[in-house]
Amino acid sequence: MYQYDQLDQRIVEERVAQFSDQVKRRLSGELSEDEFKPLRLQNGLYLQLHAYMLRVAIPYGTLSSKQLRGLAQIACKYDRGWGHFTTRQNLQFNWIRLEQAPDALADLARVQMHAIQTSGNCIRNTTTDQFAGAAHDEIEDPRVWCEIIRQWSTFHPEFSFLPRKFKIAVTGSPNDRAAVRVHDIGLRMHRNDAGEVGFEVIVGGGLGRTPFIGKTIRDFLPKQDLLSYLEAILRVYNLFGRRDNMFKARIKILVHEIGIEAMREKVEAEFAAIRDSALRLPEETIAQIAAHFAPPPFEALPAGIAPEYAQAFRTDFDFGLWARRNTARHKQPGYAIVTISLKKEGEPPGDASAEQMQAIADIADRYSFGEIRVTHEQNLVLPHVKQADLPEVWRALKAYELATPNVGLASDIIACPGLDYCALANARSIPLAQQIARRFRNWERAHDIGELKIKISGCINACGHHHVGHIGILGVDKAGEEFYQLTLGGSADDSAALGDILGPALNQARTVDAIDTLVETYLQLRRGNERFLDTYRRVGLQPFKEAIYAAA
Repeated sequence: MYQYDQLDQRIVEERVAQFSDQVKRRLSGELSEDEFKPLRLQNGLYLQLHAYMLRVAIPYGTLSSKQLRGLAQIACKYDRGWGHFTTRQNLQFNWIRLEQAPDALADLARVQMHAIQTSGNCIRNTTTDQFAGAAHDEIEDPRVWCEIIRQWSTFHPEFSFLPRKFKIAVTGSPNDRAAVRVHDIGLRMHRNDAGEVGFEVIVGGGLGRTPFIGKTIRDFLPKQDLLSYLEAILRVYNLFGRRDNMFKARIKILVHEIGIEAMREKVEAEFAAIRDSALRLPEETIAQIAAHFAPPPFEALPAGIAPEYAQAFRTDFDFGLWARRNTARHKQPGYAIVTISLKKEGEPPGDASAEQMQAIADIADRYSFGEIRVTHEQNLVLPHVKQADLPEVWRALKAYELATPNVGLASDIIACPGLDYCALANARSIPLAQQIARRFRNWERAHDIGELKIKISGCINACGHHHVGHIGILGVDKAGEEFYQLTLGGSADDSAALGDILGPALNQARTVDAIDTLVETYLQLRRGNERFLDTYRRVGLQPFKEAIYAAA
């Protein structure tokens, strides 16, 4: 993992001191709320429905056990004992008192964390594959490039006040687990015909009010040119992006309005002018940063299935159920990747208690080299667990209600905080997610249904990524009543697609029943081992629409 150097540490400590003074002036009345708002947002502090919310940056979703313990302590000390992991691989505290916010930031700084650039019209936290450095299909560890982007983009003087917020995602695998095509810039690592590793550069993706799937602007970019090309894209966007209408200010609108060919022409011209500048990455710089992401000291274990794992899988049904859903193949023989579901029935998706965070940190220390990852689907990951230790890890997680065997299933729902917390929301997301999860509590049925990604957003801003859910749910307001619009067929993976609107919005009671009906329709229509998404793409919208609205 990357460790702060003296400059990193000094930057965050100086920022804490600056913000502490700003908060004092706000509390004394020297600063009005309008004057204070841009200052607090630069430090990740939002004013929500009931309290301030602090959004903590977790760069590319990678945490040490020490950092997770630090977050747990902040949850106890300044919040209500909980934290909410987000689709940006960050963590939010929803009950922060303004006068305590600087102290919370100071505690973050002590464990090499901060909340800088988690808000505002700047380059936000760069996200990546939660299995980075462990995935068996990985071409190269993308965290190295995420860290390079982090260092380049932090306090970048030219890109601190962009037309709108800007999000970058990187994947190092052909199987996209980072949703790169729905970001302002997506980077997909691959090998060219000469065997060289570089980037496919995708631009103009994004969800929200006007969703778009990103378009490839460059098929292959040499690694040493990464920052020059990103700089070229950002300069073009900063120059031509709209500032007169915040709803049309994202780069996706610029790409849509001028077209990808014109965008490519402008970017390539800018790139040609700066390609050989100081932004060109020397091999020694890349190697220096890559050294921070060297593999942990794996044991030399035999290939194949560990006897301890095989025995538990055969004899313990519950363990086998969990192992099938919540573990993945590791690149190192004898190891596995463990996904910890934060989608226990009855709990808000993505929430973890301080006690659970402490427990996960302890488990990570014992079984996963002290490392934890945050997924953009609001779960956590232990990236490096010996197969032989999986039964013990499962039992340790089970003791803290963290062994729900539902990763990728219908109850593994993405949901934004919705109207329970967010001032922008039109409808509640959390209660709806809980009700839907209860419909799929029968594990036999859930496993028969198979992979089904349900994603819920409480408003058009799409923090729950509903546009790319196999079943997407958007909260809308109808004369003061909460309704939900359904979309089908969305996907954020290699075959990224936006969902199709099913029909008129439904009230909450009908929405829960409708999800059941959609699933039953799929089960009647599927062929062989088809997933919900496969069946939908084969038969189209109409059979599902008829099933929901025919009797209305």
